[in-house]
Amino acid sequence: MSVAIITGSAGLIGAEATRFFAERGLEIVGIDNDMRSVFFGPEASTAWSRDRLIAEVRSYRHVDADIRDKSAIDRVFSAYGKAIAVVIHSAAQPSHDWAARDPETDFTVNANGTLNLLQATRRHCPDAPFIFTSTNKVYGDTPNRLPLVEQELRWELPDSHPWGRHGIDETMSIDMTLHSLFGASKAAADVLVQEYGRYFGLKTACFRGGCLTGPGHSGTKLHGFLAYLMQCAITGKPYTVLGYKGKQVRDNIHSFDLVNAFWHFYRQPRSAEVYNIGGGRHANCSMLEAIRACERIVGRPMNWSYDEANRVGDHIWWISDVRRFRAHYPDWTFRYDIDAMLAEIHDGIAERLAPRVRRTLGATG
Repeated sequence: MSVAIITGSAGLIGAEATRFFAERGLEIVGIDNDMRSVFFGPEASTAWSRDRLIAEVRSYRHVDADIRDKSAIDRVFSAYGKAIAVVIHSAAQPSHDWAARDPETDFTVNANGTLNLLQATRRHCPDAPFIFTSTNKVYGDTPNRLPLVEQELRWELPDSHPWGRHGIDETMSIDMTLHSLFGASKAAADVLVQEYGRYFGLKTACFRGGCLTGPGHSGTKLHGFLAYLMQCAITGKPYTVLGYKGKQVRDNIHSFDLVNAFWHFYRQPRSAEVYNIGGGRHANCSMLEAIRACERIVGRPMNWSYDEANRVGDHIWWISDVRRFRAHYPDWTFRYDIDAMLAEIHDGIAERLAPRVRRTLGATG
């Protein structure tokens, strides 16, 4: 029996990883205590996803535990020991704005929780690859110093710049920059994961994601760009674009494509690797472009407004250069572009909202 330990197993990446690795024959132990509902309220709860996994994935065992609870984590790892074939760590506090409200919780979840998992891996299953869902926010606002050019719907980096054609690579410094408190806690975890690879020889990788998305995302105002945008497009809920004229650019990677990258690393692991991973030049959009795309899909204008104040530490332009990962794993490729992502997100949200709409119509009819 080969076991995959997956933290944040009911979240976007955790649930995708659960299904992906289970389909390929691994037993799954998912650790998730629905902290997303604590961070962002009931609308962001992942309970629906957890219940689906329990019902649909036969090899899934759910553990309701907090990654900050060192004893609870150690009990899970000691129960499976050397049968643990891979650890996929996707649990996190993921929001800039929320982190500023409660820096202690943000740091203990993101940094201390990661330390607990690394220690448990080192103690009980040191040969298991440790895959960490990091973030491009470890680079702080350094990307905002790039010589960006304003276009009609987006900011853009000229092809003549070293990062213009392919995006930002892993040589960008994470120092001397404004990270946001979320970026700082994730950077601490990122460095820990690298150090456990270099210092202790664990097989570790930090996947520094751009915007991670997909139909399984419980999008909310403070986190989940495309999912929350589409939710607002479907329901007519107001959406506020924050700063940069709405021309800020994000690359977006579908949860399937990211988890498929995890699979490739699992099959041929390395130590202390760092990968910028996102939609790259294959899948990116500005806020204005994303709004227009959502409007095309739902067939009506969105209810959106603009606020000049940008989020602290937010990027004006981010496109990941994924060539380092592709050089190591040339068989990996993208399945989803922006249009395909948005279509799936629309259908997933519409399906989840349907029972709520039916209840509302029943109550008012």
